[in-house]
Amino acid sequence: MTASNGSATDELLTALGHPLRRRILRRMTETDRYSPRELAEYLSEPLSNVSYHVRVLADCGALELVGTRPVRGSTQHFYRATVEPEWARSALGIGVTKASNIGPEGEETG
Repeated sequence: MTASNGSATDELLTALGHPLRRRILRRMTETDRYSPRELAEYLSEPLSNVSYHVRVLADCGALELVGTRPVRGSTQHFYRATVEPEWARSALGIGVTKASNIGPEGEETG
């Protein structure tokens, strides 16, 4: 997903408007991959809610499917975060780059 794609940017902006989606993305950036079930347990949210929001995030390009595994007659899906636009990462408080740690006097703040 590129920042120049207005439609993708609008979809991501809309997706980030939901607090559970922001929580999901923050957690997803802390590890290589997660399944909706693992996220639901970690976030103490119903699996159906988390699965829905993971699908929304995947549809807008913030998450990507990286694997599946058969589990008790079902398929468990695994996703990883793919949030690229700096504005989105900043809004989530993730992946702060060195450049964003520079204070008004040009000194590193963190």
